[in-house]
Amino acid sequence: MKNIIVTNNRYVYDKYKDTFEIVYDENFTYLDVLEYVRDKIHQGHKLLTHPLSGSVKPNETPYKTIMISKDRYTMDYDSLMIVEESIATVKKFISNRPTPNWPEEVLDDFRVIDLSLIENVIDRQAFL
Repeated sequence: MKNIIVTNNRYVYDKYKDTFEIVYDENFTYLDVLEYVRDKIHQGHKLLTHPLSGSVKPNETPYKTIMISKDRYTMDYDSLMIVEESIATVKKFISNRPTPNWPEEVLDDFRVIDLSLIENVIDRQAFL
């Protein structure tokens, strides 16, 4: 594949570690994932999935998976604008109401939701 997955979700890592280049850090917060992606965009990678995809608010779930291009180009200002605006949104949500310290069964649900979002993108790409 010509894409990189950036995630803090071990379900995503376990499912795609053998088929994608994957950057996985279980210690990353949602915001850390976005900031890592922003830094990659500065290096010329393009954003391929929206950082705020899904209906779960960024201060509710600790998990985020984003796909970026493996190839590097000149800096894509649209990607940079999207990720910077997403970072500002996440910071606003977190400052208003921090992510709760969820029990493991709720965290498991959030992992499944995040995995489902990236699965849909990957499945859709197969038909392009």
